[in-house]
Amino acid sequence: MTDKPYKVLMLCGENRFSSIMYNGLARHFDIVCVILEDRVPRKKILNRRIKKLGLLKVVGQLLFLLTNKLLLKITKNRIRLLIADYGLDEKEIPKQITKKVKNVNSDDTVDLLHRINPDVVVVNGTRIISKKILSSTKAPFINTHMGITLKYRGVHGGYWALANGDSNNFGVTVHLIDPGIDTGGVLYQNYIKVLKSDNFNTYPIHQIAHAIPIMKDALDDVKENRISIKKGILPSRLWSHPTIFEYVRAWISKGVL
Repeated sequence: MTDKPYKVLMLCGENRFSSIMYNGLARHFDIVCVILEDRVPRKKILNRRIKKLGLLKVVGQLLFLLTNKLLLKITKNRIRLLIADYGLDEKEIPKQITKKVKNVNSDDTVDLLHRINPDVVVVNGTRIISKKILSSTKAPFINTHMGITLKYRGVHGGYWALANGDSNNFGVTVHLIDPGIDTGGVLYQNYIKVLKSDNFNTYPIHQIAHAIPIMKDALDDVKENRISIKKGILPSRLWSHPTIFEYVRAWISKGVL
């Protein structure tokens, strides 16, 4: 009598980090389906941010994004070297196992989860997942967070740790997903040391490289029914994109790019 197949499903946004995570896991697990959601329209993101953060802060964030485009061009060679050094694989996720949805929280996603009935769901780079989706399957949802939770929830957790002079908490977290924002139970965390030659655009490369091994550990734990939730790092705070003013201040005061 053969063991029951262990089915891994991924819920992903279309970006390089989803491809890297898929290829890192596919060597060790049977990923039966990758649900890819469309990008959220920029206008919708902008309107949501203005409503939540205010116009002045959002303008500052947009100015940072424009500045970062120049930094990204300067950093491309460093990114290529890091990807090669870590042995990361960016090749496209096989089309035969992908299913596209407009919104990860749609009924189409519910239907796919019911049909596939996975043992575990790996999340990477999607919008916040709704209670409807989380309750549509018994499988645990496991996310990679680019920061150490609960202290650096939200976005760019690694950058914010450095900008706050908290380099000991630069790292990555693999955690269960609950209805909150990066508040789910911590499964594993990896702490990372970066170099002066690194910056806002290379930090995530280090983080995804260190996330793959601990995501493998988390998937093994689910398979063997031995999930163990660990304490997160406090105090808890939700972080957003830096403004140009915050970025320049961290650059001048801490040398963080």
